[in-house]
Amino acid sequence: MAANDATPANDATPANDATPADDATPARLATKPSWLINQASVHAQRLLSDGLAAAGARGYHYRLLAALAEFGPASQAQLGRRSGMDRSDVVAALNDLAARGLVRRSPDLADRRRNVVSITPAGAAHLDRLEELLAGVQAELLAPLSPAERTELARLLTQVVTHHSRGPRGGHPPGAAGPGAPAHR
Repeated sequence: MAANDATPANDATPANDATPADDATPARLATKPSWLINQASVHAQRLLSDGLAAAGARGYHYRLLAALAEFGPASQAQLGRRSGMDRSDVVAALNDLAARGLVRRSPDLADRRRNVVSITPAGAAHLDRLEELLAGVQAELLAPLSPAERTELARLLTQVVTHHSRGPRGGHPPGAAGPGAPAHR
C-alpha cells in the first residue's frame, strides 16, 4: 500500500468470511410489520411450493379443489373469483386437474357456452392428501408459536386482509362466497 492511500489493502472482507453483523437487518426495517409479513410470506411460499411439489401439485390445484369441495360445482369464472386466480391460470390449472381425473367439466345446462366444473371422488381424495400435507407445512412455518399464538396470528392476519379486501379494489373478506374472496394458498 502506498503511503498516501487511505484504504489498507486488507480491509476488504471476502464474502465467505462474512460475520453475523454483516448479515444483520437494519432495525428500522426489521420492526416494520410489512417487512416481517413479506419475510414470513417468502418462507411460507417456499415451504408450500416444496410440499405441494412432493405431492405432484401446485397451490393453484389446492385452491381450485378447495373451492369445489366447499361450494360445489362452479363455472371457471366463479372458480377464479373464489380462489383469487386470473382466468388464464384457472384454465391451465383445470386442464392439469382434468387430465389427472381430479375434476370434470360438463356443459352448463343454463348456458351452453360455458362449462361447469365439479370435483371427482379422486379429486376429493387428492384434496384430503393435500390437507394433510398443508397441516405439516403450517406446523413447520409456525413452529416457534404456541397453539394460542397461532390462533391469534391467524385472527390478526384475517383482520388485516379483511380490512384491505374491502373498498374499490377489494372484494369479500376471506371465507366469503363471492367475487374477490381470497382463498388459502
